Amino acid sequence: MASTSSSTPAAEVEERGRKRKRADGPEPATGPRPSKWRTRREHEIYSFKLFEAIRLVRAGPSTAGAAGPPSGRAVREAADRALAVAARGRTHWSRAILASSRRRIQAVRRARLRAPASPSPRHRAAASASASTSATGEGASTPPLVRSARVLGRLVPGGRRLPFPTLLEETTDYIAALEMQIRAMTALAEALSAISATNSSSSTGAGSSSS
Repeated sequence: MASTSSSTPAAEVEERGRKRKRADGPEPATGPRPSKWRTRREHEIYSFKLFEAIRLVRAGPSTAGAAGPPSGRAVREAADRALAVAARGRTHWSRAILASSRRRIQAVRRARLRAPASPSPRHRAAASASASTSATGEGASTPPLVRSARVLGRLVPGGRRLPFPTLLEETTDYIAALEMQIRAMTALAEALSAISATNSSSSTGAGSSSS
């Protein structure tokens, strides 16, 4: 009788534990989640947006009456905008890139209306000297981890005022997005080079046959 009465509460506790586990559902899978930027679908989406952005950049100077290919900065900004659009504004860095692009467009429009006054060389030298002095004084009294976080916040768009755990998540996602951007731009450059080589060889063959 004693053994039966002592085993009954333990069995009830075990049964309640099994019911609680079934109600909570299956345990989440452990381990890091794969980055969405490494999927083939995201690569195709960004490649299409990148091609359209570069096409618009190349068409821009011709409409404005200027000659020559677009600058490397214009291509880089177009690639970053396409990357932010592909992120759909779900991260701080993508929203910061889109906001910076809008501010740059507004600044260009204002510059067309009135020419901004450029600061004198003496003013620029004084500003750079004060910035270097403040940076030196700040680095001497700031802990190394805080300095590293501030440097990381300057590298990641929109990361200056983020908490450190959020900054690490943004940095991980931003690095994965940049890796996909490099792969897409490399593939696009190789495809354009192959098309250019094919066109040049066909035009050379047509010229030799006509002569």
